[in-house]
Amino acid sequence: MQAQLAHQIALAPTGDIMIACAGAAVFIGFLALFFGALLSIVRSDLTGGMKLVWSLFALMAPFLGCLLWFLVGRRDSERRAGIA
Repeated sequence: MQAQLAHQIALAPTGDIMIACAGAAVFIGFLALFFGALLSIVRSDLTGGMKLVWSLFALMAPFLGCLLWFLVGRRDSERRAGIA
């Protein structure tokens, strides 16, 4: 019983480190998505007003706004560039 408890105590810091690393990886991935979306919005062929709307949406709802930009907005901006 004591040996098992000592083993669990020895593994506790390793688990904490793994959780912290996973959290840091998720956070870095989110930052990459966020800044990638903002950069893509700024470089798009949309008008200034639509760039402002997408940028505000990405700032107000960071994960959802960025995800929607890449799923909907980016395709729409490319389609509009071909029309003009």
